[in-house]
Amino acid sequence: MVTLNISDSDKIDKFRHLQLSLCDRWPTIELFDNSEADILIIPSLSIDQHELHKVEGCEHYEERLLFCLMRLRNPRTRLIYVTSMPLHPSIIDYYLQLLPGIPFSHARNRLLLLSTYDASLRPLTAKILERPRLLERIRQALRLEKSFMTCYNSTFLEAELSLQLNVPLYAVAPNLQTWGTKSGSRQIFAESGVPLPDGSEKVWNHQNLAEVASDLWERQPTLQRIVIKLNEGISGEGNALLDLRPIMDVAPGKVPRSQTIATIGDRFSTMRFQSAKESWGNFRARIRELGAIAEAFIEGENKRSPSVQGRITPSGEVEILSTHDQILGGPDGQIYLGCKFPADSSYRLQLQEFGLKIGRKLAEKGALERFGVDFITVDQGNGQWDIQAIEINLRKGGTTHPFMTLKLLTNGRYDLATGLFYSQQGRPKYYIATDNLQKDPYRGLLPNDLMDIIAHHRLHFDSGTETGTVFHLMGCLSQFGKLGLTSIGDSPQQAQEIYNKVVHVLDEETRRDNPDLPLFSDYTFPIAGDGYN
Repeated sequence: MVTLNISDSDKIDKFRHLQLSLCDRWPTIELFDNSEADILIIPSLSIDQHELHKVEGCEHYEERLLFCLMRLRNPRTRLIYVTSMPLHPSIIDYYLQLLPGIPFSHARNRLLLLSTYDASLRPLTAKILERPRLLERIRQALRLEKSFMTCYNSTFLEAELSLQLNVPLYAVAPNLQTWGTKSGSRQIFAESGVPLPDGSEKVWNHQNLAEVASDLWERQPTLQRIVIKLNEGISGEGNALLDLRPIMDVAPGKVPRSQTIATIGDRFSTMRFQSAKESWGNFRARIRELGAIAEAFIEGENKRSPSVQGRITPSGEVEILSTHDQILGGPDGQIYLGCKFPADSSYRLQLQEFGLKIGRKLAEKGALERFGVDFITVDQGNGQWDIQAIEINLRKGGTTHPFMTLKLLTNGRYDLATGLFYSQQGRPKYYIATDNLQKDPYRGLLPNDLMDIIAHHRLHFDSGTETGTVFHLMGCLSQFGKLGLTSIGDSPQQAQEIYNKVVHVLDEETRRDNPDLPLFSDYTFPIAGDGYN
């Protein structure tokens, strides 16, 4: 059995030294993106498993990094993709056939698919580390001097795997993941001079949580609601909303502080939990394990939830990759459902500026590779938007694979001056994407069934026009009726129309399979109002 941590300083030093070799091998962004490389892809969701299991179909989320297969458009790139269970062959074929100008057989010969054949609900990386023969197969397949490893998120498991294979991990070091927690994000925002909502430090029990919530209310007497966040919650699933309006008679200053704190403590059991699977009893126990913060809920009639994505290169450069308007749902609009690219022109350039400040601060701390920052924007009614930073994600997220799909399919470029993405033909591109197109009638559709529907109705991405839909999370479809997709167009309206057509076709096809079902109308994502992610 391997040691599943690198907590001792000697191992940490070795890990960092291995990471620094990335800069020697690929000193510039251009070389890193386009030179010869063997890429080991470990799509393990190495996050708190209790929080992960709030996401329906999480067993199939290892598929979300399959966009990396499009890196095979570089004829000198080789990939090793490891999963818990084997992927359906038609899913792999689907991605490889998207590659423009690359023979299918050539791409397939440069792809090695490996599996642990272990469907247990544990991090994939842990399963790999428990299988020495699988580790040896991976080791033998890699040219170590030209290899690096990428993952969904980085923990001590991924660092241990990096050391065992002697392959540098292109991701933030696990001992720096604190900057991607709720409390760590708030510290980075403050140090970067980026506006953020009033809130608390991290606390470890519900009694202290009631105290910091009371302090927040005292600082903000007009506060109506407070967001309570587990420090390591994901996609808004670890959030709860505390409504102060029913207890205004015990507001700070009206009664002794102890009474305010006691009343808030009593109200925790009435909070609106954003996950349907959550309860106060479980949430309270999770506070002791993960910690929690209290944060002012930002009110506003016209409110949106944009984000900015960037990366920190091995040489320490900060590059802005994209901006999005997030599409949120759940009881109070705090659950991530999808996104639209790019973010609104009213604030996208400001998001980029804030993203650069935050990225540079993260680079100072030693962070590496992907980062995303979520914001709340409120229309001030005069053409101006109040922008508040909410949290940092030091991992790949729901906006990663849609944008990288667009970039790798078109080989286009992101323009910082406009915040738009241009294809090689100079056309701006737009998309709408989701991981959460989910309907009960879709259950039972196999990947091959989806391929038949895509082909018959011509729903696929057209490399000639560079418009159409790219599908993902196809493994979720049969059991959960859940599918992901990115619909790309030459305008926001065209992207929405392409998306609506896909949903309409799927509704029609599944209604034919089940004639008693009502016909579903077109499913259009609004930009959500009350948003946290």
